[in-house]
Amino acid sequence: MSDRVDPDGLRLPVKLDSTSNGEFEPIPLAPEHEYANREALEDATRNARRVGLDRRRFLVSACGAASTLLAFNRAYAAAGKTGGFYDVDDEAALDLALAESELGKREFIFDVQGHYVNPNGKWLEGVPADAKPLSFAPKTGCALAEEPGARSYLKCLGPDEFIKDVFLDSDTDMMVLSFVPSRRDAEPLTIEEADAVRRIIDEMEGDHRLLLHGRVNPNQPGDLDSMDELAERWNVAAWKTYTQWGPDGTGFFLSDEDVGIPFIEKARSLGVKRIAVHKGIPFGRHSYEHSQCSDIGKVAKRFPDVSFLIYHSGFVPGTPELAYDHGAARDGIDTLIRSLIDNEVAPGSNVYAELGSTWRFLMRDPDSAAHALGKLLKYVGDENVLWGTDSIWYGSPQDQIQAFRKFQIAPELREKHGYPEITQSIRAKVFGLNATRPYGIDPDEVIRRAAKDEINRRRMAYQEKPEPAFRTYGPRNRREFLNLLALNGGNRT
Repeated sequence: MSDRVDPDGLRLPVKLDSTSNGEFEPIPLAPEHEYANREALEDATRNARRVGLDRRRFLVSACGAASTLLAFNRAYAAAGKTGGFYDVDDEAALDLALAESELGKREFIFDVQGHYVNPNGKWLEGVPADAKPLSFAPKTGCALAEEPGARSYLKCLGPDEFIKDVFLDSDTDMMVLSFVPSRRDAEPLTIEEADAVRRIIDEMEGDHRLLLHGRVNPNQPGDLDSMDELAERWNVAAWKTYTQWGPDGTGFFLSDEDVGIPFIEKARSLGVKRIAVHKGIPFGRHSYEHSQCSDIGKVAKRFPDVSFLIYHSGFVPGTPELAYDHGAARDGIDTLIRSLIDNEVAPGSNVYAELGSTWRFLMRDPDSAAHALGKLLKYVGDENVLWGTDSIWYGSPQDQIQAFRKFQIAPELREKHGYPEITQSIRAKVFGLNATRPYGIDPDEVIRRAAKDEINRRRMAYQEKPEPAFRTYGPRNRREFLNLLALNGGNRT
């Protein structure tokens, strides 16, 4: 397989690119990012030769990831971005045992925001016969694409590839499969299709590995009534909603007495008291205020028995994250912090900040990354930050895992702003332990069962000779973004 999966070793194991999750227009790489990628590839060439491997095999190894992160450090420092860094031993680029000790799996990893594209889903019914939807995705170049049929390439996005990306090519133990905002008659992924993926994983003795959200837009007729079936028939783990979205283009606040409050009360009555709300990553300027977090503190204070999971943490791509200033009229994560402070919601309460797409974008900017993580750990609490990756749009989440495993806030910022050092204990909390509380998961039970299931047996066999694609799924430029938007009837994914 290696002869078709990057035979020349040109793909880096930590992907620094312009890919988005389809909810925001891709932002091109800056010169320092281009420089970082060049440095990383040059280092890989040199280091592979020194350890006696071809470049592809070197990049697949833990040394490849270590070498790449070290090159990123140099490039960011050269650009004057030193607020954060990847705390990797220089020798790890050449010492496999050291690299594996630094970057290898040691945590329970519970990814609370995953996505799936059904290659045979109902969404294809509205697509013109001659169209080639999602053909821009680099991941569609797998071997399955060569099978007969004009759209055989979509098989590259199917359940087998989902399992490979998430559970074989990454250290992920569990995932929540989430949904996108949509009209009831035009869902890119239906609850039935999502459950089909869950059943495939169940058949591999992995019923402990995948949870489902139930999509609810309470400002859309019929959605509140549908919550009964979602809870009773589909056993959803939480409700996913998008406050900026509405069937007429107008969003809502969770604190709205005629929309948001009835939704929260219905969730409570059904006993699924977890609300995952998309905040930040705005869908353009229309109803922009509803993408911000001003309502979160209000409802968290009013409903202390409900867990509010703030997906994306209010982050706005392209807006630099700085130290929190209560008097500044800033966007992004600061809107979440301000709402909590104004409503006297203390760190460690019933509000959780999730990192899907947020961390993936922050990997491009160590200064913003340091402030964003520092603020969330300080003001939301080190037991209330949740791991999410928004994969599969970004391909396998392993690069995000490895980058977070080694990221550290610079001592100068920690001293100046009261940010904590990111210790191994904090990493373990963020990677999975924190999410077990609101989602009601026993991590020890999952770990015990996962060690004996078919997915783990496949993973152990696969790790003898892994062939990660180092590819993404999401749009990489404005044209691809607009094509995806049109495919979804104007709905952001």
